[in-house]
Amino acid sequence: MIDALISSKTRIKLLLKFFLNSKTAAYLRGLESEFGESTNGIRVELNRFEKAGMLSSAMEGNKKMYRANTTHPLFGEIHNILLKYIGIDKIIENVVEKLGEIDQVYLTGTFARGVDGPVIDIMIIGSVDRTYLVELIERAEEKIGRRIRCIDYTQEEFEKLDLSHFEYVPLLLWQQKE
Repeated sequence: MIDALISSKTRIKLLLKFFLNSKTAAYLRGLESEFGESTNGIRVELNRFEKAGMLSSAMEGNKKMYRANTTHPLFGEIHNILLKYIGIDKIIENVVEKLGEIDQVYLTGTFARGVDGPVIDIMIIGSVDRTYLVELIERAEEKIGRRIRCIDYTQEEFEKLDLSHFEYVPLLLWQQKE
């Protein structure tokens, strides 16, 4: 879908990296090893995004760190398009809202780092009917064409959970309205 609109694979990777999880920060050489591409192509795209005001940068030691500019007028729209691109909007729609007493849903794993992959990792906080969850996940996987790996915690278990073992901070996707 997005590949038809944006022909540069590097540009798509950068959009996923920075606009899926706004807390993500990266520098040129780190992106080079992560993407397996030359620094020249990545630098060109980083400069375009920075010039357009979509990325901001700051020196941290001897590294120029890039982050999404969350105040950019298109940030929210790009974020939503990327959620649709990887199919998370359908997961939320088809899985979470039909499960009952769900407090929060987080994106974890590679997508929380802003890296595309074949498996979507989700953490659900609340009271879950696991049998029904498996059935809903299977249907969502068919619709989006990706595997979904899900872990669930009660609110009490989540409060005791040490989130420091996650490589990246989980990205809050959905929260029960008070």
